[in-house]
This record gives sequence, C-alpha cells and structure tokens, in this order.
Amino acid sequence: MVAITPDGRLYARHFRASVSSRTVIQALRYFRRQIGTPLLVVWDRLNAHRARATSAFIAAHARDFAVAYLPAYAPELNPEEQCNARVKRALENALPGSVATLHHLVRREFHRLQHRPDMIVSFFRHAGLSVTQLP
Repeated sequence: MVAITPDGRLYARHFRASVSSRTVIQALRYFRRQIGTPLLVVWDRLNAHRARATSAFIAAHARDFAVAYLPAYAPELNPEEQCNARVKRALENALPGSVATLHHLVRREFHRLQHRPDMIVSFFRHAGLSVTQLP
C-alpha cells in the first residue's frame, strides 16, 4: 500500500497478504505515524476500503482521517495508480527467483521513487488534481 502527498512524498507499507480491512487499518496507522498530520485518504472503491471494520476504524479516528472516494472505474483520477505503473514498468523484464526477491525488487523501486518528488507531484497533475491545505 502506498501513500503519496501533493508535495511529492511517498510512503510505502508492503504486505505479503491479500488486501483486507486488517491490512488497510495497519497501513493507515503506519501512514498516520509517518506523516504526523491528519490525513485526507482518497480511495478507490476496493471492498477492503468500504468494509465495516475499516469504516468503524475511520469513524473512531475522525480527527486523524477524512475519506474521499474516487468515482468507480476512474483509475486515471488516482495519482497512486501512476506510482504503481511506474514501479511495474521498472520491473517489466525482472525475473525474480522467489517471492522474497520480488518483494525486494518492488521495495527497491518504491525507494527509488521516494527520491523523485518531482515525479510524484506530476502524478497529481496528470490526474488533474489540485490540493490545498486548510489553515
């Protein structure tokens, strides 16, 4: 799971399991600790994002998280999709011999992307999003 900010920061939390409400909640806790300010979470309509447990967690932590959902079937509006596409392109010819090696390669590519805030900002522009911070 990846969190990106309009100023070009990237935070990644990798799980070797299916995305579930449990992993979404773990990632939200991690991102909140890392970023340190209340977060606007912009989500697609993945079942784990809309699950009762996830909704209950968000409701219980309303001072830490606000949620906005993207329209259904609109990956072009999600700047995080550009982030994932970039990592996938970097791994197009990779031939990992194990899941552990694949995990290492993915983490390496996300780490490289963390050092390209200009590119992350461009993902927001590509999606046509303008984000301003409230005083």
